[in-house]
Amino acid sequence: MGFSYAPAVQVRSGEERATLVRRTYGLVFLSVLTTILGAAFALSQEPVLAASAQHPFIMMACLFIPLIMVQRSAREFPKNLILTFLFTFVEGVFIAPFLYVAERSSPGVVGQAAVLTFAAFGVLTLYALVSKRDFSAWGSFFMVGLVVLVIASLINMFVASAAAGVWIAAIGVMIFSGLLVFDTWRLLRSGVYGQDDYVLATVAIYLDLLNMFLFILSLLGGRNRR
Repeated sequence: MGFSYAPAVQVRSGEERATLVRRTYGLVFLSVLTTILGAAFALSQEPVLAASAQHPFIMMACLFIPLIMVQRSAREFPKNLILTFLFTFVEGVFIAPFLYVAERSSPGVVGQAAVLTFAAFGVLTLYALVSKRDFSAWGSFFMVGLVVLVIASLINMFVASAAAGVWIAAIGVMIFSGLLVFDTWRLLRSGVYGQDDYVLATVAIYLDLLNMFLFILSLLGGRNRR
């Protein structure tokens, strides 16, 4: 979401752009599957699930290390793919406790959130594809919103307001929907990405999609508990 790098080799033709888009969405799809595998692995192994729940800061470190490494090695095949799959697998392990609690509180809510997320992903991607608007201003706008969202989430960790949690989740869905449109536009229309920048584009879109799913899940779970 909102990463900016100088492209290695600029995309010059429609065919090159199509290749970049195919590689990006193919890798996004595989990354989502890898996250599902990571979550399924953690949910099937109680010690792993417990460790992920009890040591969130260690898990965050395990997340950020491969994320930073994949950004540094984004154009080094096959190292870039290995690091991407490592990052997305650990992401699945990291979110597994949240999925477990949400499903226990509201059975079926994870599936509902997944369906809504992929439906929104399709609609927003189509909107970015067919729209002739310039979405360049959306990046800074929604990044500021993201900073405010993080601060509000940290405050609510201490306040523990259920109503505020629902509002934060709703705003989170809006922010990451906007970032998804922005990052999709950057991939499809702008000259930000080069021919070999499919991993960078994948990470941006994957993070938008994952966070949108988590906020939709939180929103549905919060409403069901009210």
